[in-house]
Amino acid sequence: MYPYTDFDRAFVRTRAQQYRDQLERHLKGELGADEFKPLRLQNGWYIQRHAPMLRVAVPYGVLSSAQVRMLARIAREFDQPTHEVFQGAVAAQNRLGDIQLRDGKRIGSSLTTGYAHFTTRQNVQFNWIPLNRSADVMDLLASVDMHGIQTSGNCIRNTTTDALAGLAPDEVADPRPYAELIRQWSTLHPEFAFLPRKFKIAIIGAVEDRAAIAWHDVGLQLVKSEEVLGFKVLVGGGMGRTPVIATTIREFLPAQQLLNYLEAIVRVYNRWGRRDNIYKARIKILVKAEGQRYIDEVEAEFQDILHKDGAPHTLTTPEVDRMSALFAAPTQPSNASLDPNAPAHAAITSAEHPAYSRWLARNVHAHQNPDLRAVTLSFKRLGQYPGDATADQLDAVAQLSELFSAGEVRVTHDQNLMLPWVHAADLPAVWRTAQQLGVAKANVGLLTDMIACPGGDFCDLANARSLPLAEAILARYQDLDELDDLGVIDLHISGCINSCGHHHSGHIGILGVDKDGKEWYQVTLGGSDGAAISGAPTPGKVVGPSFSAHEVPDVVEAILDTYTQYRLSGETFMASLRRLGLEPFKAAAQLARQATVASQPEESLA
Repeated sequence: MYPYTDFDRAFVRTRAQQYRDQLERHLKGELGADEFKPLRLQNGWYIQRHAPMLRVAVPYGVLSSAQVRMLARIAREFDQPTHEVFQGAVAAQNRLGDIQLRDGKRIGSSLTTGYAHFTTRQNVQFNWIPLNRSADVMDLLASVDMHGIQTSGNCIRNTTTDALAGLAPDEVADPRPYAELIRQWSTLHPEFAFLPRKFKIAIIGAVEDRAAIAWHDVGLQLVKSEEVLGFKVLVGGGMGRTPVIATTIREFLPAQQLLNYLEAIVRVYNRWGRRDNIYKARIKILVKAEGQRYIDEVEAEFQDILHKDGAPHTLTTPEVDRMSALFAAPTQPSNASLDPNAPAHAAITSAEHPAYSRWLARNVHAHQNPDLRAVTLSFKRLGQYPGDATADQLDAVAQLSELFSAGEVRVTHDQNLMLPWVHAADLPAVWRTAQQLGVAKANVGLLTDMIACPGGDFCDLANARSLPLAEAILARYQDLDELDDLGVIDLHISGCINSCGHHHSGHIGILGVDKDGKEWYQVTLGGSDGAAISGAPTPGKVVGPSFSAHEVPDVVEAILDTYTQYRLSGETFMASLRRLGLEPFKAAAQLARQATVASQPEESLA
């Protein structure tokens, strides 16, 4: 992974000191809330429903064990609101009521503190840090080469990539060196600090898209043309109020011109993107409205950058080679070879075999190095919301990474953590430890490996809660045999139209909406992020009028029952949906609505 230089460290520590100075002015009343707001946002601090929220940047999802330990410390020591704030939050959420399930059980908001939340863009969020302690947190982050710079605001955000970058057998080239070069180019870029709206870039180096690049403002895919390395360039994707799949504007861009071309893309957007209407300010609206004219202007701007500006961002071969060397695969002996008689490395017993075999099949991934594997730690289990990790879990993951993964951890875009450098001989020990931590659930890629945003339990923008609904669905589908039989299904839940839970790209998408001040949910089917199992990227289609929270778990079950009833042998959910069309699933959802309403006691429907 990229090691910070003295320049990098001086930069983040200076930025932390600048933040402390301005925070002190704000707390003394010398800097008003409106004046402090841009400074706060530029460093990753939001004001949410109950307390401040900090978003920490994790460039292309890569963390060191020291950084994971620091996140654990921040969760344990700082993600702790005052008693009054927390009790007020609990009371506010309790007023929203519970979701009553078919078996009579109720699931409501369950607020906890002292944890980190991993996001769909490979960042980390904390929901409870008091603002008057925020400068101390920024200093701690800077001490391990971390920060919150450009995790908010109308700027170029964290560049994301495939969690298997540098590992995947289907990789054309490692995208991480280019992701780091994009990070350095875009950080505090003076021309792009105040864009019309936020700007998100994703990059992959593999044949399969595991980073949803077509759903980004700019998507980049490493390709080769006659053995020359370059990029396929997509522009204008995005979710939110208007879901749009990105347009391919270059089938092949020579790799050395990457930053010059990105400069042209963002410059044209900065010039012509709308600033008079926040709902029409994203680049996807500009590309959709202007079409070929936008592409032509980007190409013209690119030529000006090359020939008038002197191509200032050209990536030379020595520079790319230097950066690539920093991402060379680490060398670490197998832990099993160092201590082969340790109990952790004992052969898996027959009693453990089914669970271990299931875990190998779902959570362990092939690697470019035949002696290594990548292991996903699943943070999707009952009693813990998707993407949440406690301080103790983070400390344990840091230790796991040091023992078995060269001290490296990765954040996946579906809110799990990954150990990228595990020796095959160490898999039994990793599994046993992960079981003790509660992160060995063999559900990766299955229905309960769901994506869910924090929703109305935390976010001011949310129309409805996501987390209790996720818990209700998770509670219904705990049988791993049933989950395996259902196969790969992406379930994505967003609390509002901003789509932080990626509901548009879910095979089953759930969107929170407001109806007369009450929480309702729209269900979509057939969305795809572009992964091989999902097919070409596309937004899901709405199955009908919105459903109450009580109805949604039954609606999901009815949809899945329809799939199992009509599927062909070996047919996936998405393949069945495409073959059968939407109508059988819409009919099943409507019947489930009627059945749920009929079975609910009158007071539970209020």
